[in-house]
Amino acid sequence: MMSGDTSTSILTIALLIALNLLLFSLLIGLIRAWLGPSVADRFSAVLLMGTGGVAILFILAILLQVSALYDVALVLALLAVVGTVALTQSESNHD
Repeated sequence: MMSGDTSTSILTIALLIALNLLLFSLLIGLIRAWLGPSVADRFSAVLLMGTGGVAILFILAILLQVSALYDVALVLALLAVVGTVALTQSESNHD
């Protein structure tokens, strides 16, 4: 049977691996947003970065045990939804 310390360290390692993968995903999204080539590519990259940012904040809230980061992540998620609707509306008005 596993002790509490072992399961906690396995969880910590898994969260750190997920955090690194999300940071790599943000880097790829930043490169895609910078290079383009189309507006749809840039739009998808910005959505990826918003979702990745929320996930990173949730993981940091768990690792650092700071409950305020949950609130910040939820506000960022709501802002991402509002931004998505605004960009979609502006793109549909241009057509």
